[in-house]
Amino acid sequence: MASIIDKSLLSTELQEGEEDEEEEFHRLLLQASQKIQSSVPSLVESKPIRPLPGFCLKTRTSSGEKVFVNVCRSSHVPPPPDLTNEELACLIESENASTFRIPMSLGEPHAEVDKSGNGCTAYDVTISTSFFNKMETNEFLKEFFITVALEGLSEKYKMDVSNQEWRILKNRKFMGSISEQTIRTKSKPIIQEMESSQIKEKTGHLLQPSVSQSSTTVPEFTIVAEPSLSHPDRLVAKISLPKMVSVRSLELDLGEDRIVLWGHPSLYHLDIFIPYSIDPEESRAQFHQATKVLTVLMPIQHPLLLP
Repeated sequence: MASIIDKSLLSTELQEGEEDEEEEFHRLLLQASQKIQSSVPSLVESKPIRPLPGFCLKTRTSSGEKVFVNVCRSSHVPPPPDLTNEELACLIESENASTFRIPMSLGEPHAEVDKSGNGCTAYDVTISTSFFNKMETNEFLKEFFITVALEGLSEKYKMDVSNQEWRILKNRKFMGSISEQTIRTKSKPIIQEMESSQIKEKTGHLLQPSVSQSSTTVPEFTIVAEPSLSHPDRLVAKISLPKMVSVRSLELDLGEDRIVLWGHPSLYHLDIFIPYSIDPEESRAQFHQATKVLTVLMPIQHPLLLP
């Protein structure tokens, strides 16, 4: 996830004033957002991909219109967390079922003609190649994925197919043609530098995601879900980096369910998955020089699927 950081946007300092510390913190975030919008055309990196065919399923809308879904695969789409059937079943039965997300790209609808010569609509849904291969030998996982995909199509295109019967076509891998898709590859929050006021600690609900192994030091961190763990509006991560001298040596990448942080040269490496989907474009980060704490504010993204 290596990338280039715009160093000109990393040196904003928080000046002392008469405002409350918490209000000052959020004021600075608002300024950062306005600066980003006015000076940076886009922080989102994307690339076109050509998905490979997988299988085609047939269903209908609640009004009886025929719909085909081309399930495609691409190595450029990340896989979801690797869970066993038992772990997935427990998650589905729990109140946190919506936290398990399957990264997928939903293509635009395209008009096609079925074998009877009648008009129909087809959609292309692209998932990770490795996840597709696993799903092909796991019927439970495949049914779960199809349920999630149909719910996503229903939500994105305002049509009711999520509760309809479906079947996988045996002799057809796709309906019509599979179009090129554009997927998001990276999003970089701007890291601001703070030198004066300490950030006021807030109450919330603590998450404890697992940490990946690394040869560099894994920094201590906490992640708080606000206002509650079950229905959060945002996550606030506080990462302790006592050896860091400058914000210019930090590199932060956010995915929808992943935080990756590098502290150069080879000081820190944090790579964690989180059980919620965040909005990388709206996330903000600040490094407090006095306390050596990086604070990352990450709004929760409520739609199920990648755009």
